[in-house]
Amino acid sequence: MTKTKKYPHVQAAIKYASGVKKGTIPACVWTKLSCERFLSDMDKKASEFDFKLNHARAQNVCDFVEKLVHVKGEWAGQLVELEPWESFILVNLFGFEHRKTKARRFRRGFIFIPRKNGKTFLSATIGLVMFTIESEPGAEIYCGATTEEQSNEVFRPAKAMVTRSPGLKAHFKIEVMKSSIFKKDELSFFKKLIGKPGEGQSPLAHLCDEYHQHPTPDQLDAMYTGMGARVSPLQLITTTAGVDISGPCKELDDYTRKVLDGTLVDETLFAIHYTIDEGDDWEDWDVWRKANPNLGVSVSEDFLQAKLAEAKQRVSQQNITRTKHLNQWVSAGSAWMNMVIFRKGLDESLRLEDFRGEPCYVGIDLASKIDITARVLLFKRGDDYYYFGRYYLPSETIALPENQHYQRWAQEGWITETAGARTDFRVLEEELKADFEHYPIAELAFDPREASYLIQNIMEWASFDCIEVVQSPVHISEPMKELEAIIYDEKFHWNGDPVFEWMMSNVINRQAKTGAMRWHFPGKERDQNKIDGVTALIMALSRAMVHDEESAYDGLTAEEIRERMMF
Repeated sequence: MTKTKKYPHVQAAIKYASGVKKGTIPACVWTKLSCERFLSDMDKKASEFDFKLNHARAQNVCDFVEKLVHVKGEWAGQLVELEPWESFILVNLFGFEHRKTKARRFRRGFIFIPRKNGKTFLSATIGLVMFTIESEPGAEIYCGATTEEQSNEVFRPAKAMVTRSPGLKAHFKIEVMKSSIFKKDELSFFKKLIGKPGEGQSPLAHLCDEYHQHPTPDQLDAMYTGMGARVSPLQLITTTAGVDISGPCKELDDYTRKVLDGTLVDETLFAIHYTIDEGDDWEDWDVWRKANPNLGVSVSEDFLQAKLAEAKQRVSQQNITRTKHLNQWVSAGSAWMNMVIFRKGLDESLRLEDFRGEPCYVGIDLASKIDITARVLLFKRGDDYYYFGRYYLPSETIALPENQHYQRWAQEGWITETAGARTDFRVLEEELKADFEHYPIAELAFDPREASYLIQNIMEWASFDCIEVVQSPVHISEPMKELEAIIYDEKFHWNGDPVFEWMMSNVINRQAKTGAMRWHFPGKERDQNKIDGVTALIMALSRAMVHDEESAYDGLTAEEIRERMMF
């Protein structure tokens, strides 16, 4: 520790990480894992680790940032003073280097943090670090976004910092233009990048703010590939959570968590997540401290407490508040399912083969022939249910540019691709036949829409009954409520199927009323938010409920049954 006294920002980073690890600084498990990784890597010997922490290099970067001036808000014109968590990030990104080549360790940084915590400012300062003291000849620094407005969120403060720092501008011979910053003697530039880039870029740094707004990973992939010729490049992603868990940001978020928990090894990726833990009560003010490291600095307690109070009173504001200020991935604006509770049923060790010889209920939702078709196998052991899904899409739908999530899931084997422009239901039928050889089907439930020809074919060879389950609120309401109860009782199990998880997060609770009765049925906010797997599951569960020896209605009077079915 004596060595760090010469390097106060390194000392601050170590103190911060130690405080998080010990629990004296409120933090979620993912922040803790990032801090534990730092403390562990810092102490590793050359024989076990190719990288080391260069204290002087890290301190130099932090010193540089503190020579910049704020350009917004109450601190405009004042010198920057780094908070301990900011020092921690900078020391990580710029301090670790290869023991032999001196190239920086981290080529990518993922900072997952709620709004108002200064992430855009931090991204701008890191861009300037890469443009100046960590630069290479012919450096190309890009502020990437999907729109001009978003790209300006990082570029404008970076440009303003240079403009308001004459010493910086003169020392590095920087020329400030309307839409770019230049260093003519080095042929280097710092500018905006909108949408998918063309070919030919060789970025030293790519700054991507609010990645959750990107519908595809095209920009990130192109920029990262273009960094191949650089010695010490950096791709920095700073983002809050979003509402589309099928998008590339959620995929990257999941990847970084696997690196932090040790499931995957990626020594070139730095990641830190500021959010709350699974099981935390979002209405508890104390857990908000975990997600907001700049609480009391750039974001006031009064502001966030007002947001919390509003969300408690207005259901419509809950999801957006949790997404933007607690960094929780929440899909539908009025989502039916609590995804934290739903994920408690996740069991990646589940294998369909382990259920051979056991009866199951099958649900089929054919939707349309150009859309997702879902086939569900639902098993029951005691009071517990086990879900396995199959999904089908035509190749022309999968190939559409906006459907990269389908492309990924098809490559991973979660979606079955059928040739042409329409789903070939014969593929589903053949797979159903193959499954029936190993898994006795008690009943098959189907929605009569789109299904008549397929069901006629199945009935020619099937020894099980095929039962229509009309997608009306009257028929769907009770099994939908039953499914919710099973999940909340932690008696529902699934195997990590990402298509199913996405569909579950898309379901919103629709209601219909006939007389005194109020019925519930699954809906979605927009057509892109598919729910077919959940619909098929509800149909399969409806048949399982009918044949359950201990019916949900046993012993109940007609009046009690009506009361149970009312909201």
